[in-house]
Amino acid sequence: MATTAPVPGTDTTTEPILEVEGLVKHYPLTRGVLFRKQTGAVKAVDGVDLALGRGETLGIVGESGCGKSTVARMLVGLERPTAGAIRYRGEDVTRLSGRALKAVRRNIQMVFQDPYTSLNPRMTVGDIVGEPFDIHPEAAAKGDRRRRVQELLEVVGLNPEHVNRYPHQFSGGQRQRIGIARGLALRPEVIVADEPVSALDVSVQAQVVNLLERLQDEFGLAYVFIAHDLSVVRHISDRVGVMYLGRVVETGTDAQIYGHPTHPYTQALLSAVPVPDPAARDRRERIILTGDVPSPADVPSGCRFRTRCWKARQRCADEVPRLAVPEAFRGGGGPAAHPSACHFAEERRAVPPDEPVPSRGGAR
Repeated sequence: MATTAPVPGTDTTTEPILEVEGLVKHYPLTRGVLFRKQTGAVKAVDGVDLALGRGETLGIVGESGCGKSTVARMLVGLERPTAGAIRYRGEDVTRLSGRALKAVRRNIQMVFQDPYTSLNPRMTVGDIVGEPFDIHPEAAAKGDRRRRVQELLEVVGLNPEHVNRYPHQFSGGQRQRIGIARGLALRPEVIVADEPVSALDVSVQAQVVNLLERLQDEFGLAYVFIAHDLSVVRHISDRVGVMYLGRVVETGTDAQIYGHPTHPYTQALLSAVPVPDPAARDRRERIILTGDVPSPADVPSGCRFRTRCWKARQRCADEVPRLAVPEAFRGGGGPAAHPSACHFAEERRAVPPDEPVPSRGGAR
């Protein structure tokens, strides 16, 4: 197996099982009918570095359109990257095809965002959960598949006797459990969860998140967990990556990102999180961003966040900031010493000092 150097800015305390380096996905913009000419490109993902350790949960957050779902689709092979590498167990899967790619896909599965459209309404639950066995027949003998499907339904908290029911006979939360059971069918090592709770009620969200955590402990899974809800990401993640306009702008442990953010965009995101305590809400300082997110077809020069940043200087327009530990925090070893792509990074707590910042080890 080939060995690779660590991906910059993606420190993990566990052995990496999945590494992303310089990942790029551009969608060409063309003009003309008979003779089509490319006039530009939508830079959905433009140089992303990430690493996922064994049994770890990596949360990815950011505004709509920042490239989170595009990264997810490339990780499971639904999209081919324009450039960059995706390494699973040290092997670049972007160079694989045929049987080799099929074998890797068995170990990297996906849970989709919408539980209503991700399940075929014309198939029974038993056929939906058992479909991976048709694609990978070596995973289960034909005579054993019904039993395996019933076991999977029971594992995710559904009645195993409901294998002959159709998706419309289940609630949204139950449908998402069916999607999770389908993702578990081949016993993967990595599950990419693309906003798996955003379409669910708050109470159901908690049930699904707790289910994912239990399954992770039971099966030794590693998650790439994508979400808009920062509180959900904080609850489930070991490390967090913040994306803006196709790039990761800050990454670190959940405690570092939520308690000691150094990038202005991360600070603005956290300041918008609702606070249930009225007294704490009055004490917090809101950061209101001006302007709209730039088009990925026409990204700003230098730092992509500079058009909305209150710290922007001429250097921000001239020089692309590198995702690295800011010079001011190097050698200190404190919680602010984590990678941040900002020329003028500084620590600024986005929640009141006396408000607890729960980590994944807290109450569930």
